[in-house]
Amino acid sequence: MPEIHQTEEEIRQHEAALDKFKMSQYDLSGKVAVITGGNTGLGQGYAVAMAEAGADVFIPTFGTAEWEATRHLIEKRGRKVEFMDVNLTEPGIADKVVAEAVAKMGHIDILVNNAGMIRRNPLLESQDKDWDQVIAINLSAVYHMSLAAAKVFAKQNYGKIINIGSMLSFQGGKFIPSYTASKHGVAGLTKSFASELGVYNITVNAIAPGYIKTENTAPIRADEARNKEILDRIPAGHWAEPSELMGVAVFLASDASSYINGAIIPVDGGYLVR
Repeated sequence: MPEIHQTEEEIRQHEAALDKFKMSQYDLSGKVAVITGGNTGLGQGYAVAMAEAGADVFIPTFGTAEWEATRHLIEKRGRKVEFMDVNLTEPGIADKVVAEAVAKMGHIDILVNNAGMIRRNPLLESQDKDWDQVIAINLSAVYHMSLAAAKVFAKQNYGKIINIGSMLSFQGGKFIPSYTASKHGVAGLTKSFASELGVYNITVNAIAPGYIKTENTAPIRADEARNKEILDRIPAGHWAEPSELMGVAVFLASDASSYINGAIIPVDGGYLVR
């Protein structure tokens, strides 16, 4: 192996670059995160994770279920949380949500587009209303919320947009054409917004969760044959705990990910490599 020699100036530059790395980059203290659908399920997990990292949280969600439980989880971490009961598919609602978040919290720094839904039917039995409802919340609301937040972020020359994709952002799926199309669309929106907003110091990335232990996946896990089929394809050999998604969410919300833009990051235990 050839010897490598560094000049004093090269060593100085290297040390200066390394000095810029601080664990405090992961700290979200002073930041405000808007998390759609953040009162239940994985959305609640993202909200609590952001609070654990130091952020205050604003949660626009349809219905008031689990508000008090989520409030308790966030406030016990010493962080502020506000809720807004809203239908994100209503025309013009995104600008109102962002304005309310700024009014209640003072400013916003992070948007997590978590709210979503799924409809399962064989393709030949699909109904138009299922397509319309899924696309409206999973894709159109993501576009409108991202645009509304981006207008604020551009003015302050800082912002983090985190979309929630899926394994179906990469693959086709049986019985869920609307969901598959919406999650492919989320990947496209992520890349498109990232390419245009980077100049404003705004990053736009997506998390693509794999098979996670949630209430929605309980029927699949209870199906012995289907459960085995899934586990046989996951190198990690197990379904993810919801907590295993939270680290990447905090990372993408933090300054530690400042040079990551337009990425769709699978959190799937290696599912996609097989």
